[in-house]
Amino acid sequence: MTATPSTPFADLVVIGAGPAGMAAATEAAKAGLSVILLDEAPAPGGQIYRGIETAGPRRLQILGPDYAEGRSLADSFRASGASYLPGALVWNIGTDRVVDYSHRGVSHQLRAGAIIAATGALERPMPIPGWTLPGVTTVGALQILLKGSGVVAEDAVLAGSGPLLWLLAAQMVDAGCPPRAVVENLPRGRMRAALPHLLRALPARSYLAKGLALMRKVKAAGVPIHRHATGLAVEGADAARALVFAAGGRAQRIETTSIALHQGVVPNQQITRLMRADHRWDASQHCFRPVLDASGQTSVPGLYVAGDGAGIGGAKAAALQGRLVALSIAGGDPARMARLRAALARAAAVRPFLETLYAPAPEVLAPADDTVICRCEEVTAGTIRATVDLGAPGPNQVKSMLRAGMGPCQGRVCGLAVAGIIAARKGEDPQVTDYYRIRPPLKPIPLAELARFEPGPASGMAAE
Repeated sequence: MTATPSTPFADLVVIGAGPAGMAAATEAAKAGLSVILLDEAPAPGGQIYRGIETAGPRRLQILGPDYAEGRSLADSFRASGASYLPGALVWNIGTDRVVDYSHRGVSHQLRAGAIIAATGALERPMPIPGWTLPGVTTVGALQILLKGSGVVAEDAVLAGSGPLLWLLAAQMVDAGCPPRAVVENLPRGRMRAALPHLLRALPARSYLAKGLALMRKVKAAGVPIHRHATGLAVEGADAARALVFAAGGRAQRIETTSIALHQGVVPNQQITRLMRADHRWDASQHCFRPVLDASGQTSVPGLYVAGDGAGIGGAKAAALQGRLVALSIAGGDPARMARLRAALARAAAVRPFLETLYAPAPEVLAPADDTVICRCEEVTAGTIRATVDLGAPGPNQVKSMLRAGMGPCQGRVCGLAVAGIIAARKGEDPQVTDYYRIRPPLKPIPLAELARFEPGPASGMAAE
């Protein structure tokens, strides 16, 4: 949509109110920039600090001190003077930095001097047989349920790998509803491969200590733990009935109607892909990430990225990066920026160890032919491989031929898996295979919202 003379302007538009977005908006507003933060959620916090402003003592106790740290971040943001619009869905951004968004069923626009995409991370797809059955969700979804409403899933089996798997298991123990079992699919030898990075990780040893404490808590609660699991599959005709796998040299079967999968998180690259920013395959994190300069700016002038959308680093690193990017835009104090960079480097020290230890399991990267990859269009891995054999050179051609990535998720769930299957089939580097070409709207919106376009700011946009 073309901007009009009445289109509001802000020096900085921040998209996403997680730790990076809140920190960036706070710093920029304090530096004197006019700031508008757009967020889909009804309150600040993002996924990591979801519900932080309304969490009572019991929920804070369950979710732990790292979660509770989000309260001060949200309070500072509320007091910063930045304009804040919750419930705003950004669905397009033009090369002229005109942001199209919907709010309460009406479309609006903003013109931005600069844009910070602080849209965080997505859970990596973990396509296994039966993962589309009712009753199967992600570990992140169960944690959102806990943070947002205090509800704990009962009789849940947590399967996969990564720090979040153990964090949620420990939180469920503290909530008095421990998981039915933890099934970890890390291949044997991963710890041995990660040990060379341990010395470098010592500046962030508190992170490692917390991880060990989580594992001890889950084990002490009597939760069955199955390590080095392979062949994970969900049984059930109309819904999940059991998780089957092999571990300890024998076949295992756990009856349950609730299974949560997790295989780490990856940057949400929808906005940077939409704006045709350059991306690079990160072999360490097994994902794409936008190419950024020292200030956090992409190859598209005026578009910046802060937080996990720039590469997975965690909540504390995201807040530090948000402050750094905002100060870079505002021309902040070089000495303070140097201190922030040093703190960010310390927080990143643990990443090589974690990324080696928790790299995706081989069977997740190479799912069986009959496994559904694109949930929206029910496209299997075998169909994707057959399409590559017919000559489809990359994800966009597979998308055109099979509709993979055209559903409501717009490729968020299947994108990495589809690209990985194609790269493996062709025997080429994922950087060459590349990713889907993202087009507007970023998320499905009713045509009525386009028809009800209103120039000027959305109602409810005010300094908080």
